[in-house]
Amino acid sequence: MTKHPTAEQMAIIQAMAQGNTIVNRTPVLKTPADYGMDYEDVFFPALDGVPLEAWFIPAEGSDKLIICNHPLTFSRYGFPGHLEPWSQFAPVNVEFGKAYKALHDAGYNVLTYDMRNHGHSGAANAGLAAYGLFEWRDVAGAQIYVQSHERLKHMTVGLFNPCNGGNSAMVAMSKRPDLFVDVRAFVCPQPCSSRTASEEIGKLQGIGEFIDLLDQEQQRLGAFPMARMTPHHFAANVTVPTYVIQVKDDLWTRPEDVQTTYDLLGTPDKKLLWVEGTTQRFDGYNYFGENPESMVAFFDEHMA
Repeated sequence: MTKHPTAEQMAIIQAMAQGNTIVNRTPVLKTPADYGMDYEDVFFPALDGVPLEAWFIPAEGSDKLIICNHPLTFSRYGFPGHLEPWSQFAPVNVEFGKAYKALHDAGYNVLTYDMRNHGHSGAANAGLAAYGLFEWRDVAGAQIYVQSHERLKHMTVGLFNPCNGGNSAMVAMSKRPDLFVDVRAFVCPQPCSSRTASEEIGKLQGIGEFIDLLDQEQQRLGAFPMARMTPHHFAANVTVPTYVIQVKDDLWTRPEDVQTTYDLLGTPDKKLLWVEGTTQRFDGYNYFGENPESMVAFFDEHMA
């Protein structure tokens, strides 16, 4: 006998489908100047022409560049989890500026951009979140911008791409490997599969047995099927040295999802760090801002 959701459960399913499918922009609250860094406002097109807003943070005398993006619902600033209404989603303030500052002080130029439908960048694809299936074009656009820029094209390049940004980089490496031939290192905090996240969050919301229905509702809103929105399909095409971290007891996913992504990576030069002592996923996004040593060491090792 088929079980049907109650009216209350159906309301939760529809709210989750909306939240998972249509990007809710968050503000850009700080600039690199708030962390004591000079910077330039720059912009460039994604591979399909979507305008992307960015900051270039120069490091004097350096020929090394880290290109950074961000997770879903974030911006190049991070996530304002200390403010309403965003604290209702996750009560953790994430400031990527701390990680940019650590990289800058270690001698790296930084280029960081808002992905499509986020921050100040352009709208596209009906505002849909696609776990990299659309957003990979932004990663490709950043590569093309750097490779065609007179000042940047001779620099040694690394990537800092958390969560959806990491998913997007893996898709981009699969679809346009020619753009990543010269990338030396890839730091990827918390890559994530849509189905796994929905199952775990669904349990917390009391709709764990109706994930297939949630999937259907998301597709009705225009989303891809959950089964397609996972880095597992693309990780084998990542051939650059890669450093993955993950909050081990993250309530919004399962360790085996990230472990599978890590195991599938096509590079033998890889590293996995489990962040322990918290169940908050967003603590993982702050990890390198508060503990930059291993990130800097990884880039130093591979970008010397």
